[in-house]
Amino acid sequence: MTAQGPATLVIERHGTASLRSRAVSAGVRRLVRPGLARFAGRPFDELALRRAALIDRLAARAGTPRRVRVEKVRLDGFGAEWVSAPGAAPPRDKAILYLHGGGWISCGLNTHRRMVASFAAASGATALSVDYRMIPAVPFEREVEDCVTAYRWLLEERDIDPGRIVIMGDSAGGHLTFATALRAREEGLPMPAALAALSPMLDMDLTGKLAHANMGLDPSDPGALLERLVEGFLGHLDLTDPAISPVRADLAGLPPVLLTAGSTELLYCDSELMARRLAEAGVPVTLQVWDRQLHVFQMFGPYLPESRAAIAALGAFVRDALDG
Repeated sequence: MTAQGPATLVIERHGTASLRSRAVSAGVRRLVRPGLARFAGRPFDELALRRAALIDRLAARAGTPRRVRVEKVRLDGFGAEWVSAPGAAPPRDKAILYLHGGGWISCGLNTHRRMVASFAAASGATALSVDYRMIPAVPFEREVEDCVTAYRWLLEERDIDPGRIVIMGDSAGGHLTFATALRAREEGLPMPAALAALSPMLDMDLTGKLAHANMGLDPSDPGALLERLVEGFLGHLDLTDPAISPVRADLAGLPPVLLTAGSTELLYCDSELMARRLAEAGVPVTLQVWDRQLHVFQMFGPYLPESRAAIAALGAFVRDALDG
């Protein structure tokens, strides 16, 4: 597609990091960082993948948050669930299509239910959270297929107007948010009202990230883990292929986009680059930069002031997109 000329790029800088969020970052640096380093230092064999999959099963023990309604859905070969919170409109009116993160190998409906519910409450829209098949059930390049199937189901089976759907995801799910929209466009499906991505990884070529100043600033130090993921699961692919790295795709014709990331997280540079390329392609885009926040800090919900503010901002973006 051909761009219609540059669009406005809005950069919102949110600072300064609260004392509470800085304490959480220090805890991650001390307690989580060594575990990630050990995980990255081991081969991604069958045992490692089983351990990664265990995270979502353990998260199920937390149960469903109070006043949140969950309705299971079975699609073609995979599952999903409707997540609604008080005040959310029924899914026949408008919906969020939510794609969870987890490095394409872990997490799922259970790990993300509480955060997805917070987005539903903030936006007034019920969310369809997708339990798309992951590595090793399908290779990396096929994970997007279930996401497109879920989007098509909303359009054709639930008869929801595309202008009343927002596709949203975090981290790996942020990658899938763009991959889904681009694949949907390729298949002739109408575009949703908007896209929102939280700390997405959008360029699988790690050269720029590993040379970025945030390599030394990200409290979790995920560089080695990203190298292991790419080496283990994308080694057979061309990392510069736009189908693999959405930041390299023809972005013209995509709907308005919200990108949000912490200023010191390693994946910040992907959001920064994508924001610039979207604007060049004529796509309205807002980039929210949150001072020294962790990767997908929205996961902390009510416990951090930045998480509360970011969730409210995401909700406002979705409301504006769906309500005109």
